[in-house]
Amino acid sequence: MSPPTGPAGLPLLEREPEIAAAAHAVEGLFGDTPSGGLLVYRGAAGLGKTALLAEVRRMGAGRCTVWSARGGETVTSVPFHVVRQLLQPAVTARTPAEVRELLGDGYDIVGPALGVAPPGARPADPQGVRDGLETLFRRLAETLPPLIVVVDDAHWSDLESLAWLASFARRTGGPPILVVVAYRSEDAIGECAHLLRALGESARLLVTLKALTSEATAKLARATLGEHADDPFCREVWEVTGGNAYETVELLAKARDEALNPVGGSAGALSALGAMTRGTGLIARLEELGTTTTRFAWAAAILGTDISLELVVSLAGMGPTEAADSAERLRMARLLVGTDPLEFVHPLIATAVYRAIPPATRTAFHGRAAWLVSRSGRGAALAARHLLEVHPDNDAELVAQLREAAAEHLAVGAPDAARRCLERALLEPPLPRVRAEVLYELGCATLLSSPATTVGHLRDAINTQLLDENLRVDAVFRLSQALTHNDQTREAAQVVAAEAARTDPGPAQMRLKAAHFLWEGVQDTEDDGRARSRRLTQTAAGLTGRDNTERVLLMLRAFDATARGESAEEIVQIAERALVDGALAPGTGWTGTSWGFEPPALLALSFAFADQLDRAETLFDEGMRAFEISGWSGGHLAFAHTLVGYAHRRRGRLVDAEMYLRESLRLADRVGDRLPMHWNGICMLVDTLLARGHVEEAREAAERYAFAPPYASSLAIPDARSVRGRLLLALGRTEEAITELEATGRALTLRGRHNGVVAPWAIDLARALADVNPGRAAELASYARDRAERFGTHTAIGVALCCSASLTDGPAAVDLLAEAVTHLEASPCTYELAVARVEYGIAARSAPDLGRGRVLAQECGADGLVERARQALDDLRTAGAPGTA
Repeated sequence: MSPPTGPAGLPLLEREPEIAAAAHAVEGLFGDTPSGGLLVYRGAAGLGKTALLAEVRRMGAGRCTVWSARGGETVTSVPFHVVRQLLQPAVTARTPAEVRELLGDGYDIVGPALGVAPPGARPADPQGVRDGLETLFRRLAETLPPLIVVVDDAHWSDLESLAWLASFARRTGGPPILVVVAYRSEDAIGECAHLLRALGESARLLVTLKALTSEATAKLARATLGEHADDPFCREVWEVTGGNAYETVELLAKARDEALNPVGGSAGALSALGAMTRGTGLIARLEELGTTTTRFAWAAAILGTDISLELVVSLAGMGPTEAADSAERLRMARLLVGTDPLEFVHPLIATAVYRAIPPATRTAFHGRAAWLVSRSGRGAALAARHLLEVHPDNDAELVAQLREAAAEHLAVGAPDAARRCLERALLEPPLPRVRAEVLYELGCATLLSSPATTVGHLRDAINTQLLDENLRVDAVFRLSQALTHNDQTREAAQVVAAEAARTDPGPAQMRLKAAHFLWEGVQDTEDDGRARSRRLTQTAAGLTGRDNTERVLLMLRAFDATARGESAEEIVQIAERALVDGALAPGTGWTGTSWGFEPPALLALSFAFADQLDRAETLFDEGMRAFEISGWSGGHLAFAHTLVGYAHRRRGRLVDAEMYLRESLRLADRVGDRLPMHWNGICMLVDTLLARGHVEEAREAAERYAFAPPYASSLAIPDARSVRGRLLLALGRTEEAITELEATGRALTLRGRHNGVVAPWAIDLARALADVNPGRAAELASYARDRAERFGTHTAIGVALCCSASLTDGPAAVDLLAEAVTHLEASPCTYELAVARVEYGIAARSAPDLGRGRVLAQECGADGLVERARQALDDLRTAGAPGTA
């Protein structure tokens, strides 16, 4: 087998370990257990990264499917540029119908990012787009020979593609895919550097390339110029190039062109030749080709990669004959390759040419390029990369184009690209009223990805006092949403309250008041919860749900009544009025932008706690589907998994609940750390693990997610402090648990919140105090039972009766547990029934009841309860109790 070769057919020297690793990785695609992986080559410019990638492509040729892409210095602002290079050939080779079938449910999510489907009217979730691209990659890889994905110049990749690549590299399962990436270390900065580091952490091989030694340089010199090249000449080649592989090859090519005799006496001429291969020397060489050819090269550098000959000709302002002659001259000078599209031979050449364009000329070129791209029908988004380079000049049309481009970027799931366009629009600057709208759009652009950034932009937009009323109200509501998602719920409530106070009575003010009730109600703590509840009760009294504001107010009233422990029967009646024909009205759904996902979530939880789990599960499943269809697979989908998991927990399907809740935390982890969505997920997971009897796993999960004070500013379901108190009890830290639960009780009763299912602090505290303070324990048990009977659900009453029984002995305890079993048999909550049956079997010394309880516990996945039932049965057998033989 012939040795690997690089540019101009020269051997790839001192890259044997890297080539061997690549060969091993390629062979791994064909093993008995095929495996893929990630190889990353990094190093300074000109050290041979591109040549290594070419060798990988050669290894896969004829055996594998090889997809290649390349970043470009002038196209870093074009979202999904690299992804499109990789995937478009495989997708666009199909008919439109085949493309729809291939993308399936992801057509409206992934299609716009790939440029094969029109953008939607709403922003796409970036995480949803990344997930959709991964699904598409897997689907294509399953139908192709082993797949190799090669990405060169990743330091110039657009951030959207790089974020996807970093996520894709961490994937597990699916068909084996080998990903090979190369990047220039010194040019990786900012977020790009962060993503490339993440890639390196996922790589099976991360190599930092070194410069060639003098020995390798000598071998290249002799391979190019002949074996008679002597040592002094070869040493000078190495001194001039510093072992840079690209510069060495170019210098030797120039020496060959000049018929330079490769001996020591000619070494002095090498410095001058070397200068012609880089920087000012390269530009001087370009200028020698003539003004027309130089202008053609400038136009090509402005366009960057995958250079359209038609656009170059138009941009350079020359005829076809001149253009053809210029292109040929540049090919002969080893500056350009290809015909249509054209490419620069090496990124270093493209960089040198681009940076050599006089600034004023470069700006003018970009302006004309933007006009040409727009006129060609390629859209504002592609023209935007040129608009970003144009000097500010109070150009209202440019502002409009950038806003249009930002909307297109958002629609394909590229909020960072949209942000860049809108920030540039502000520099123009726009007219004052337009500036306010641009600030609003900036806030909306980052709502899904960066709540903290959103807050600043929306505040600025509101403070201009130039938004029309509807847009201002919407901006205030979105600001309050962002504050809540940024764990500033109290401030969210204050913002909408202040705006409501300055707004005239009418629909806008009513929407703001509803938002105020929403954010006050979901605060973890509040100053006067009783007064807020009274105001909400008065506001919602008599509402029929005639419009969406009324419907949202009814949702909030239903949940507030649930937290307070009012009659479940009346709560269901209120909740029903918030629906239209039993379903969420348009505009109040899970993906609605007017109200957000919180109101339907609170409504569904109200049904769940009222023992209407069928209704709750329907709403939870609807939310999951809505987020998936919309491609919202970040925090929204994490929250949907939390809710579905909690529905399983209420049903007693603890194993399924744990699965959904762990997935919710995995999804939340991709968004950020210690976010409000984490609190609900970890709170429900700890509660579920304790129900399963997996105390150590609950402790580990709590420690991993810092489930301890200080708590999040928005409430968790079930009550976070109550769940943490239960965890402390399970860990044997009784004094800490008592302190935590006493404080929880004081805070909740002060707010008028008495629902023992939402916040079971009193029941756990009663059991904790049973031995040390039986009087206080009895008082708490009586309180819990009274409140459960006021709430009126079989679940609440049954659980409270079990608590009372735990503080009672003899026949009275048996009677209480028998009554608890009767209630819980009418409840949808199987785990609570299993607990009551086991406790009844123990108290009544009834083996049949213990057996039934154990079967129920097994069906629930409550391993700790199964063990308790088994031990009790063994004790009965030992004692010779009837029915235990």
